[in-house]
Amino acid sequence: MTSLEADRELIEIPAAPPLVSHPPQPAAPSTDQQPGWPNVHAADTLIVAAEIGTYAPRALSRFLRSPTALTGTLILLAIVTAALAAPLLYPDDPLAMVARPLLWPGQNAAYPLGTDSLGRDIAAGLLHGARVSLLVGITATIIGLTLGILVGSTAGYVGGRTDDALVRLIELFQTIPSFILLVVLIAIAQPSIATITWAIGLITWPTIARLVRAEFRSLREKEFVMAARSLGYGHTRIIFREILPNALPPIIVTTSVMVASAILMESALSFLGLGDPNVVSWGSMIGAGRELLRTAWYLTALPGLVIVITVLALNLIGDGLNDALNPRFSKDA
Repeated sequence: MTSLEADRELIEIPAAPPLVSHPPQPAAPSTDQQPGWPNVHAADTLIVAAEIGTYAPRALSRFLRSPTALTGTLILLAIVTAALAAPLLYPDDPLAMVARPLLWPGQNAAYPLGTDSLGRDIAAGLLHGARVSLLVGITATIIGLTLGILVGSTAGYVGGRTDDALVRLIELFQTIPSFILLVVLIAIAQPSIATITWAIGLITWPTIARLVRAEFRSLREKEFVMAARSLGYGHTRIIFREILPNALPPIIVTTSVMVASAILMESALSFLGLGDPNVVSWGSMIGAGRELLRTAWYLTALPGLVIVITVLALNLIGDGLNDALNPRFSKDA
């Protein structure tokens, strides 16, 4: 036997693995995952879903238990109901002359709030003016919210140079006094309900944009956002389905303040004679009665009182929303 053959005998050759007579059975599906959500455990998912499902009812319950919020809601509902009922109660043109000028409130039962210097019914003007003021306030707020959310979410989520450029744009709008910019825009365009609404929306978006940007900057690195990115979700879905719902509480609270500010801006424009001359609003009624403030003070006091009540109701609702959506009270029943 040669030395090479002896070395071969010393080498241990591993045994071949045994043949498998039956194919391996597939592993049973895991019960701790939900369909379409890989790497997400069912227990954690159920906990998060339960928290989200119970947050809204708790917030609504806290809102309804708040005396200030309930008072503001009832007042605002009464104003909205009166505005909707204006065509039924006063179907005629509120700008038409219907009686003797300068009838004081209570002097004629047919005109319980009196008439102005042109013989127009003040009650009809208040109800129809509520439609104009609320329409401008709500629509302008929607425009401002849309622009502010788009700009703020893009700046806060993307960051970098995009964030710097959008922040400079926001600061540019905020360096100009908002009401002066509003007057300039209305003076350039023809004063109408559409132009006033768009102008108010264009000057109010920077406030909501800064708020949304701050919320997105604080939420974009949270665990749930990182999990959404690891699952391959696109940027649009992450922005509008993951981050934005978590940033809604301060946005909702700010919305009530924006509606009140828009109503005040429209009233100020109408008071200065820059409102739509074809419609009646609370501001135009105040402007029409300013020359008779000493002899017929009710011409400005009545629409001014309605504006104060409406703005107060919106502020009360904003305070109630702030308490209801405040994270410090999230553990309340």
